[in-house]
Amino acid sequence: MGKRILITGGAGFIGSHLSERLLKEGNQIICLDNLHTGRKKNIAHLHDFENFEFIRHDIVDPIKLEVDQVYNMACPASPVHYQSNAIKTIKTNVMGTLNMLGLAKRVNARILQASTSEVYGNPLEHPQKESYWGNVNTIGIRSCYDEGKRVAETLCFDYHRNHNVEIRVIRIFNTYGPNMLADDGRVVSNFIVQALQGQDITIYGDGSQTRSFCYVDDLVQGIISMMNKEHFVGPVNLGNDGEFTVKELAEKVIQLTKSSSKIIYKDLPSDDPARRRPDLTLAKKELNFEHTVPLEQGLLKTIEYFKKSINEK
Repeated sequence: MGKRILITGGAGFIGSHLSERLLKEGNQIICLDNLHTGRKKNIAHLHDFENFEFIRHDIVDPIKLEVDQVYNMACPASPVHYQSNAIKTIKTNVMGTLNMLGLAKRVNARILQASTSEVYGNPLEHPQKESYWGNVNTIGIRSCYDEGKRVAETLCFDYHRNHNVEIRVIRIFNTYGPNMLADDGRVVSNFIVQALQGQDITIYGDGSQTRSFCYVDDLVQGIISMMNKEHFVGPVNLGNDGEFTVKELAEKVIQLTKSSSKIIYKDLPSDDPARRRPDLTLAKKELNFEHTVPLEQGLLKTIEYFKKSINEK
């Protein structure tokens, strides 16, 4: 008999993949999303499962549900979307997390909080270990997300210490794959859409800044492993520790799409981190976490998804 599982942000990019995977494993899934950045089309095929239920709801408002586990994935995660309504973003992270922790406490459910590599800010330590406290601007344009996620982590650990709520905290590094939004402003989706449409590929800064890209299937495996791991609350980094410059990514996308796009350079946005790569020592030790999808293979799958999406319009 499967578990009754609540996934907030379940119609979003990562949440929709998580919903599908857990549903196929025989669990009863309640997918909760306010559809701010989530999309019904991401989960349309899941309605064929009788164990799937969708509720349109904003976690800033309390909700009462009886569940065994909560995956709290709700929050816009790309700079374009989380900066478009900064106050809403921080409310989702703080009030929304409070509501989910309160729900978990009431029904004695285990809750996994999707935190982010953004808690490290523009890191002075490289690669980033979980013990690193970060270098975050508290009043910058990214702070609604960075600081919101940091407070969410604090709330999780205080509920754990004060109320014995079973928490799991993950820090997600750059993830890509099908169901990403074309306009989310992330480098993978930006570059692929620009290349497929024959537009100039826009790099902000000189392209020497680095990122580590994790394919969504690998991330979902790590998330589920963490939720079901006993006696380990985290936080734990999840991602890919292969490091690429943004310029290398742009060149790879042009090659794989066979595009005639040219690379152009624009000014770097404020507080944009220069280097970002997870130290995965803890994830490997505690979760046997491994990434199995190489960048080129993952990019090809993502390019196919965007080709279909663009053709459907």
